[in-house]
Amino acid sequence: QVQLVESGGGLVQTGGSLRLSCAASGSIFSINAMGWYRQAPGKQRELVAAAPSGGSPNYADSVKGRFSISRDNAKNTVYLQMNSLKPEDAAVYYCNADIRSGVWSASIFRYWGQGTQVTVSS
Repeated sequence: QVQLVESGGGLVQTGGSLRLSCAASGSIFSINAMGWYRQAPGKQRELVAAAPSGGSPNYADSVKGRFSISRDNAKNTVYLQMNSLKPEDAAVYYCNADIRSGVWSASIFRYWGQGTQVTVSS
């Protein structure tokens, strides 16, 4: 089994910063892409940032220049540094990871964290 555990959400004022973390654990042979999505009330879940195992990360236009995604592959952890937060950034943030669990199977599955709430006060 694989688990993704997020941390770092909370309440912050407009213009403030937060750093989200997401650690993957369990039966992990390798991890491909890792990323962050968010879902605000009444809205669809949307991609915030994605970090492939190789290559450059990509970001939603709404967060470019303010958010930064990074990975610590030794710790199977992905981070999301969020700066200059705006009220419209408020949402539940979910991390995901595309993980290959077995040495003998090339199957890759996408796993999700439980979500962490980010609230931005104006």
